This record gives sequence, C-alpha cells and structure tokens, in this order.
Amino acid sequence: MARVCVVGGGVVGLCAALLLGRDGHDVTVLERDPAPPPPPEAAWSEWERRGVNQFRMLHLFQPRFRQLMYENAPDVVHALERAGALCMNPLRDLHPLLTGGFRETDAVYDTLTARRPVAEATIAAVVGNSDHVSVRRGVAVVGLVTGDPTVTGIPHVIGVRTDTGETVLADVVVDAGGRRSTLPGLLAEIGAQSPIEEKEPCGFIYYGRHFRSGDGSVPRPAGPLEMVNDSISILTLPADNGTWGIGVVTSAKDTALRALKDVEVWTRVVGGYPLAAHWLEGEPLDDGIAVMAKIEDRHRTFVIDGRPVATGVLPLSDSWACTNPSVGRGIAIGTIHAVALRDLLRDAPADAVDLARRWHAATMATVEPWYRDTLAYDDGRLEHIHAVIEGREFVASPEYEMTEALQVAASKEPDMLRCALDIAGVVALREEVLARPGVYERIVELGGGWRDERLPGPGRAELLAIVAA
Repeated sequence: MARVCVVGGGVVGLCAALLLGRDGHDVTVLERDPAPPPPPEAAWSEWERRGVNQFRMLHLFQPRFRQLMYENAPDVVHALERAGALCMNPLRDLHPLLTGGFRETDAVYDTLTARRPVAEATIAAVVGNSDHVSVRRGVAVVGLVTGDPTVTGIPHVIGVRTDTGETVLADVVVDAGGRRSTLPGLLAEIGAQSPIEEKEPCGFIYYGRHFRSGDGSVPRPAGPLEMVNDSISILTLPADNGTWGIGVVTSAKDTALRALKDVEVWTRVVGGYPLAAHWLEGEPLDDGIAVMAKIEDRHRTFVIDGRPVATGVLPLSDSWACTNPSVGRGIAIGTIHAVALRDLLRDAPADAVDLARRWHAATMATVEPWYRDTLAYDDGRLEHIHAVIEGREFVASPEYEMTEALQVAASKEPDMLRCALDIAGVVALREEVLARPGVYERIVELGGGWRDERLPGPGRAELLAIVAA
C-alpha cells in the first residue's frame, strides 16, 4: 500500500482520501484553512472556509455524486441523510402526467442535495472517523520535495513542504487544491516543464441568497431548476433541513445588472419571474446577496507528447480543470475523477512515468468529455446573453441548439425529460444520449422551435425597468 498526501480538504479531496484509505493506503490530507468543521447543524453559521470562494453560494450535488458514493462509500450517503440533506428525484416528485409515472430505473436520478457547509462538514466527519486517513487543518503546502528522477529531465516528487518548514513524504502526492490550486507554480520551482494551460474568464457573475421555511418544507418547482430567461438565468435549488437557494446568473459584461447585489433589486427581479417568485416565500438566511465573480474556465495538461511534466504528483478535479459552476456538475465530475484515481492506485505501476501517463489517460477517458461538454454550453450561453443585450440575432452552435431544444422537448414528453436529466445529472454524456435510436429526431420534432417557446417572464427592456424601479 502507498503513502498518499492529498493537498486540499474540500469535498472531492475528502472523498478521494476516504476511498484511498478504504483501499488500505496511508492517507494524509493537508488543508490550508485552519477552522475544523463544526457539527453539520452549525456549519452554515459557524464555519469559515476562506479558501473556497463559493462556500456559501448555491450548490447542487448531481445524481452521479450520490450514485458513486452509494456504490463506493454508502455511509457518506447515510450520513448526509441523517444531517438533513434532501433526497429529490424529478421523476418521483413531479406530477405523473409530466413524468409518465415513476419507473424502477428512475432511481438513477435520486439526488442528495445540501448547502455546501452542511455537506462538507458531514463528509469531513465520516472521513475523520475512518481508518488510514489523517486530516490536518491549518497546514499550507508551499513547496514540493523531490527525489532521484526515474527519467532525466523529469522531476520526481516524493513529498511536500509546509509553511512551517515540515516535510511530509509520500509515494504519491494528489493535488486537490481546487480552483485556486498553485500546482503550476510549485512545479516551476522544482524545474518542471510548465503544463499546457487553457484559461479564459468564465464570463458569469452569480448573485445568490438562501432561505428557510418554517415547517421544514421546500417550495415545489414550477419549472426547471435552472431557468434560462433571455439575458439571465435563475437557479432555484432545494437544500437541507427546509432550506433552499435562489441564484441569478448574468454576464460579467452586463453592467446594467450589477445592481443585483442590492437586496431590494435582487428581490424585485426574482419576483418578476412567475416560475421563480414563490421561492422568495421564506426566511432569508443572509442579510445581503452573496456575489461570486471572476470565475474562470481553466484546463491543464500535465502529460505533453507522452512526457509527464513531473512524476509523483497527480492533479485531481478542479486542480486539473474547472468550469462554470452554475450547471452544478463540478462535484459530480470531481467524484468521477476520485473514483478513477482509486482504481488507478489499486494496480499502480512501479514506474513513476508510467503512473503519470496512465493517470493522464484515465483523466482523458473519464472526465475530459464532461469538461468539454460543459465548456461548449458555457460558450453558447454567453453568446446567447450577449446577443440579447446587444439586440442582435443569436447564431447558435449546433451543440447549443440541441441543448436548448432538448430542454423544450423535456417539458413535453417524459422520455425526453429523462434524456435531459441524464445529461444534467452527469449520468450520460450528451453525445451518448443523442446517439440513442430516435432521440435526435424526437428532440428536433418537439423542441426545434425552442426560440419561440421561452419561459414566462420579462423581456430585456422590462427586466431593466424592474432593476431601475
């Protein structure tokens, strides 16, 4: 069994550590933020995680996350349920006329969802009680420790150096440092070739607020959880213990909507959309509006022309690639990556170069397609928003056309709803769904006129009037 050092104790880092520990590896998690997780019921009000800028923003744990945890660590699912995480399934919760009735196979869409602090505190408690895993908080990694390379010119990492000068040795270092991972800089310091990095501003701004009911219930959805409305999208996401979040997503270039950071403006705007307005009927958990901006789409390649930039260190989840969080896929994709890491280390090659190559191959096979699919949607949605703002014709890519057409088709036929949930829930890739017999044709038939079937709500001019009122 290997000594594994996981850098970063967020949700994916903790899940990876748990899976590796249960395979018998000796795992040490180093987390920069010092505050220990409180009990889940106190996590929202008491836990500070300065290293996670989206910690109190809206989160959705897509069905694939629950599926993978139930298959590999069912006690995580049970712990989340005990902590009050909501289990929802559109095929069970919506009216049978919309779904055609619940089928046994629809259990794949079961979704456990909770506010991020509650979910992370719960998972941290499970990990903290697990054998072979040690979580050390308030420990920042400031450098990589190298040993004798197996190939000339490729640095070999054998551990990390902390901000106190301590050296933590490991057979494998897993970087789960998230969006703010400093791995490229650490690699440069040991003379490694720079990874290939694709980076561009994501282009979205998020304005969110959480609410609680008095009786433990959550509002009944009147539309999709993500409602695309011309130049804005509205997220209405149930959470744990009778709480939920509402988010308004706009373009970073839309200066006219920056007034959404004001509570009164934000409330007027959400109230102007008939399918979202009833979600305001609760007690706010926050005095103001949480704003998240300057989120980037970023992708890193650590094996170039078959040659790793370094050995002994493996990037995981957002350290490797991250995208627009509004579609809620990040944690599910990261969990897919964590399971792939566990599987790789079950039969890890002795040769460090071979290990790095195999991790690159596993990454390309398991999570790269999800990154590209999400990025294509981001690009299309931003172009759509900007066309509305500028009052010009929107020319959509074929990929975006099919995404929007499927959303309309999903509102008209249960089987199309299942196709949409497969993609949104990280159950099946878009290309896999479209390759099913008859699906492409049915989407075109039912949703080809998606531009003329917009959700109810104000157009651009009326939206600006609501903001300025």
